[in-house]
Amino acid sequence: MEMKKYDAVVVGAGISGLLAALTLSKHGKKVLVLEKNQHIGGNCNSYMVDGYQVDTGVHAITHLSKGPLKRLMDNYFDFLPVFEDYGHYYIRTENAFVKVPSNLKDFVTFDILPRKDRLILSQTLTKAFTLSSFGIDLSDRAVYDFLPKSLSKDTYDFVDTMSISLSGKSMKETSAKRILYGSNFVRDSITQEQFDAMIGKLESKKSQSTESILASILPYHLHASLHARMTKVTQPFTSLERLATNDVNNSQGYPRKGLKAILNAIIYSLPETVEIKTECEVKAILVQDGKVSGVEADEIYLSGLVIYTGFATEIPMMIKDLPTEYVKDLKEIVHSKSLTIWLGLEKEFPNFNYTGSEIWFKDFAYWATPISNYDPSLAPKDKQLIGFSFVIDENKSEEQEIKKAYDTIFRAHPEIEKYIDMQHEQTMIPEKAAVAINGKFANIRTPVQNLYVAGTDTDKRSMGITRASYSIIELLKILNEDGNLH
Repeated sequence: MEMKKYDAVVVGAGISGLLAALTLSKHGKKVLVLEKNQHIGGNCNSYMVDGYQVDTGVHAITHLSKGPLKRLMDNYFDFLPVFEDYGHYYIRTENAFVKVPSNLKDFVTFDILPRKDRLILSQTLTKAFTLSSFGIDLSDRAVYDFLPKSLSKDTYDFVDTMSISLSGKSMKETSAKRILYGSNFVRDSITQEQFDAMIGKLESKKSQSTESILASILPYHLHASLHARMTKVTQPFTSLERLATNDVNNSQGYPRKGLKAILNAIIYSLPETVEIKTECEVKAILVQDGKVSGVEADEIYLSGLVIYTGFATEIPMMIKDLPTEYVKDLKEIVHSKSLTIWLGLEKEFPNFNYTGSEIWFKDFAYWATPISNYDPSLAPKDKQLIGFSFVIDENKSEEQEIKKAYDTIFRAHPEIEKYIDMQHEQTMIPEKAAVAINGKFANIRTPVQNLYVAGTDTDKRSMGITRASYSIIELLKILNEDGNLH
């Protein structure tokens, strides 16, 4: 029996795996994608529950104007999802509903918190910002360590909630850097020039040819200095000016037709040189003389290039004899667990008459979005669909946490119970690594030659689909440096 041979095998068909398959195939490779579950898309998917289309978790797609997903869409997608403007982030309390401040000017009038605390927080933010502008790394400083210890409980709860929403961990475990970058005070963007310098120019996308779509490539030594120039902060104060007047909502969106629209855009853009097999679990990654040679699943598939996009923590189960130091590092990757409750409502609920998200920060924090306000087709006619996401305590039973979550929703929205038409719960690991102070991330290169890791446990920037996109751009850059892209 002849074994099947591919230019590349991708393990896992979540968003990172599919983006890896799409980009590699557009660089002329014949790609096999293996997924152990029945469905592809992982946490980037939607499905029907009693006539409502729910997403896997509540999502906002960030950095759409210049971020990594935009780069991938511009360069590799044949079909583009349509994004609705995301709207604003709001804070809800028992007696108030106000916009979340995205700059210091707004922050000063944010009267959800005591005035004295707001001034202290503004100063703290400015200090952290100035340090990071001058290149001081704040990744191992906890948010909590930056705060003076004289703040009110509400203020601590608020900061804790913001930390949890950006990293999945509390303010004692979230790094100050994560808050600055995650809250858009520092904007992450990748220009087309940077992209071309890292990966090489692609020819125009008129044809879906499977020949290498490569026109030219900048030599690596040139890109190193270019990269250094682009990442150097020449004027720290421009960022401080932005901190004073930043508008956070200019580049966020929600895909029309739901999260599945992003998944479909990728699938429709895949050339015929990509084969996807579902319910096909990879049991071992095959290595010969320190070099990857393929994978063992339902049968053996040979390839001199393997991209692994499952949980990096599981790599040691698939390869024997990895260096102990490497295995130890992978064990230090931290996960957080989330619960999303979807409520379908009989009719529009007055509290949810906006587009955007609301954050409740008392005791048990949630992040909620009325997604049918972007696209009424996600709910049956005249009904409404709201998603509530919580970070849950893994040491407590799921039943306890679900009960606590419902209690919180009913406390925030006392009337909502009368409207409920559909209830649906999801528990999941939103990202394969949480940006915690002691949490490690996996390297894209592994100790095995031509075995690479991609996904949300290889990149700390942003979150969700945006983070997965960052990891794919880094992967392409590294494959290019190693001579494995073209």
